[in-house]
Amino acid sequence: MIKTISVGHASYELYVQVDDFIKENDYFRFINKIGCGGGSASNVAYLLAKWGVGSTFAGTVGNDMYGNRIQKELQSVGVDTRYIETTYDKDTTVSTVIVNQKNGSSTLLNIADEYVKLKKFDFDFQPDVIYVDGHDPYASKSTVERFPKAITICGVARNVNEVLDCAKMCQYVICNASVAQSITNIRIDYNNTNTLVAMYDALRKKFEHNKVIVTLSDHGALYEVDSQIKVSPALKINVVDSTGAKDIFDGSFTYAIAKGQSMEQAIRFANIAAGLSLQTVGARLSIPRLQDVQKIYDENAS
Repeated sequence: MIKTISVGHASYELYVQVDDFIKENDYFRFINKIGCGGGSASNVAYLLAKWGVGSTFAGTVGNDMYGNRIQKELQSVGVDTRYIETTYDKDTTVSTVIVNQKNGSSTLLNIADEYVKLKKFDFDFQPDVIYVDGHDPYASKSTVERFPKAITICGVARNVNEVLDCAKMCQYVICNASVAQSITNIRIDYNNTNTLVAMYDALRKKFEHNKVIVTLSDHGALYEVDSQIKVSPALKINVVDSTGAKDIFDGSFTYAIAKGQSMEQAIRFANIAAGLSLQTVGARLSIPRLQDVQKIYDENAS
């Protein structure tokens, strides 16, 4: 079986749906809420296990209700949780996600006592694929350095030097449009393709030894193959909740690469999975069935 390890963030997410965005000095009561585990690396590990790939997650949680829920949720799909470290003086990171029912946009409020780092990462197996989200740069770098034969993928969520340094060590770098614009200081105008090319050129110079992919929400994903900059189109679908679509893209891309697909094939596959996820509230709850993704992929294969 293919062996993967995901290193980074774990949190617990509470979702509430609103008819319009919350305004100052208003008061709201939410009786119905949706809860599930979250965090990029944790979500990727969950997706990989759910889709039948050997998956290990390494990260930290608190010794509390939410930490226990996260571990049980990961274990329920077969994630190896031996390398989750429990902290006894800091609570599990919790996020409140406000979903606008009118357009499916989401606002995430991440709340933590402190972002606790891993103390041990002496993994007792050779992973075929490593995914890191940059949340714990030292553990991520150490893991990538220790297993030079593994395929390495970094999902960049923040324009922070220690995260970018971690990304530079990986073969594949995935970031969303917002982070890409922050890194390059180039604003995207989707009516002017020159802005996409200029931004990608700047990223290429920043990550000169990496294969860079930029997710563009409903515009698809930007990448380069055979010295050509291309855009792989997004799946056209009604958006209910956009939370976690990037994580699901990352996880699906990791799955496809682990299965031996080319980068271009993996991007197409990940675009479909991310698109299907937009139909359901809750990042982890919106992970589509593998057979549904594969069906659409096969129907649109060129």
